[in-house]
Formats: sequence, C-alpha cells, structure tokens
Amino acid sequence: MAKISTHALDLTCGRPAAGLAVRLTGPDGLLADIRTDDDGRCGKPLVADPAPGDYTLEFSVGDYFRARGTDSPFLEVVPIRFRVAAGESYHIPLSFTPWAYSTYRGS
Repeated sequence: MAKISTHALDLTCGRPAAGLAVRLTGPDGLLADIRTDDDGRCGKPLVADPAPGDYTLEFSVGDYFRARGTDSPFLEVVPIRFRVAAGESYHIPLSFTPWAYSTYRGS
C-alpha cells in the first residue's frame, strides 16, 4: 500500500527528535497534525494511499528547540514540498540542527 511517512533526528544531540510538531498538507488540505514519538517517528503513516499531487511537510523546529532551552534558533519551520505520483510510497526523514537541515526520499 502506498503511504507517506517521516521521522526526525536532532543532530545537535545525536538522538531522535521526540515531541516535534509535524503537519502534512496535500491536495485535499490538512492531512495530519501530530507530534513525533520518543523514537522521532509518527507511529503510523501520515496518510495511506495518497492522491497524486503536491504535498508539504512542515516541521516546527523553532518550537522544538525553544522547548529545550535554545533561545533564538535560526530555523522556525522547515517546509518540505514534494510531488506524489500515483501508487508510490514516500518516506521523508528530516535531520536538523538549529541552523541547518537535510532530507531525502527514503524507503
């Protein structure tokens, strides 16, 4: 079954980003508004059988770092915009610090 999933890693401490707010929007509007678990994952796919089209994952890294004592992180929200093809699965991990991030299409 096709799906969209994600996980997040805080590279400043080398651990999963627990409690990070994640939003997914797509052709039909808001599809998920959740927080990562202790393993930096969402526990289940954000959406199953996604419709083809343009999607945006938003990671609230500014709030995440402020909750951990970083007063003024450079990044606030990391948006990842991507296009979904029919029948395809997309795992989109985020690795980040208060100053930079990286992503890729995983499996």
